[in-house]
Amino acid sequence: MRVPEIAKEMIARVPGLMQWYWRSMKPKYQDYAVLYIWPDVIAQSAEVALASSCKAPPGKAIFLFASLPYWITHTTFLGLTLAGLGHQVTLSYVPYNNWFTPLSRFERRCRELFIRDSLGPAEKAMTIVPLLDLPTEEIPEALENIVREVSLFDSQYTLQAEEVDLKSDLYQLRLERNRAAAGAAYAYLQQNRPEGVIVPNGVVEEFAIIYAVARYLDIPTVTYEFGEQANRAWLALDSQIIKHITDDLWEARKDIPLTPEQRDWLKDFFAGRQTTQRGEGFARLWQPTETRGGQRLRAELGLDQRPVVLLATNVLGDSLTLGRQLFSTTMSEWIERLVFYFADHPEVQLVIRIHPGENLTTGPSLTGVIQKALPDLPEHIHLIGPREKVNTYDLMEIADLGLVYTTTTGLEMAARGIPVMTAGRTHYRGRGFTIDADTYEEYFGKLDQILSRPSAFRLKPEKIELAWNYAYRFFREFPRPFPWHILHLRRDVEKHPLQSVLSPEGQAEYGETLRYMTGVPIDWKQINEF
Repeated sequence: MRVPEIAKEMIARVPGLMQWYWRSMKPKYQDYAVLYIWPDVIAQSAEVALASSCKAPPGKAIFLFASLPYWITHTTFLGLTLAGLGHQVTLSYVPYNNWFTPLSRFERRCRELFIRDSLGPAEKAMTIVPLLDLPTEEIPEALENIVREVSLFDSQYTLQAEEVDLKSDLYQLRLERNRAAAGAAYAYLQQNRPEGVIVPNGVVEEFAIIYAVARYLDIPTVTYEFGEQANRAWLALDSQIIKHITDDLWEARKDIPLTPEQRDWLKDFFAGRQTTQRGEGFARLWQPTETRGGQRLRAELGLDQRPVVLLATNVLGDSLTLGRQLFSTTMSEWIERLVFYFADHPEVQLVIRIHPGENLTTGPSLTGVIQKALPDLPEHIHLIGPREKVNTYDLMEIADLGLVYTTTTGLEMAARGIPVMTAGRTHYRGRGFTIDADTYEEYFGKLDQILSRPSAFRLKPEKIELAWNYAYRFFREFPRPFPWHILHLRRDVEKHPLQSVLSPEGQAEYGETLRYMTGVPIDWKQINEF
């Protein structure tokens, strides 16, 4: 039955009529296909959680939030896990299939009912409250400012660009949705005051809004995300995980020398990052081609014996770069100024490696930013695009200096003894093995010094050891054991069903992580590495 658009909007305004339409038509959504394959698994998991909760001691009141199909599914299993451990879990969501396409009221309500119907079996073990069905309240000015900032980040993230028109439809859409989420969350969390809030990411979209509201109300909040490692998750208590604040970990572990076993693990991990083959411990890899050796690459690129400076970029608009500027307005501005600087320094060779992760995005490339700034690059500046068959680790082999914004390539270069200059707020800045600056004047002054005698700035053994120590703490200890990676959720749930996670063996492996998610800080001096 084809329903005219005007009739749909009328139906959407009458709850009873909307429910009737939904029960009659049961529309399907391919962008939510992930939920079509889960009804039996969700129902079975809910039964497991319910049975487990009857034997568990009373826990905390925990509020989870998610948006987008894959995150909603993921947080459903996380919520059922916490419920099985005795916590009183409330899961909330917004029904959008993406964060950048407008939806009519009718389509929004249909998706809302579809998600509610799909997650229905989970309500045996936890409460589900669609966020946009909740009453709203006017938010204070401090939260309104955050709503505007997050809407800017969302636009940058969507466009993969740093310059955004605040009058654009995209920014206005993000402003509308973020403001609606803030008003509903502010009213609900004030009235119900859970003992903890859990939300993915915490920097972009409605994730960032729920995080901001919870922190404004002084509710303990955990944010989490997934990196390249399988069965491990990044977690942060009362901070945005994407910022990778490692201060407590580093303070507790920096003076502990690495054991031979830890050093071997890090060697293997570094080797795994260099290849195009995804090993068992990795959920994703970035390199487009296998290593061929630095000297061979030097010949292929036409590099001579002048010093080589490697500029390794981040992906434009990635959540790992949003709000990370120190002395530059944007990452693009910093890169433009570097290109102009090196144009006047033919005594060295600049190699700009555009992040291979740009292959997974649809926005503009930093290649265009550089070509616009300096259309005719001089012979000593080499631009390597994201799709070029060049392994970044071959470039490291011949680099005399590394320049980075926030990419972990800088950490790996330091571990190789290469001096590294940081320009953004990256987690390894200020740890004792990088060259840092707070102003452009200081930055370029230090760059002048290094280029005058690059070999003199090669890292000393104690600095290299410090970089290795930090790298181990960040790559091995900072991500905590977790059964289900967001990129391989179906496979991981089949491999680690809820009953195994809740078992004594599962709790021995994941219990510390799950306690952290409910607001119990990790004792970094006594951590179990697994």
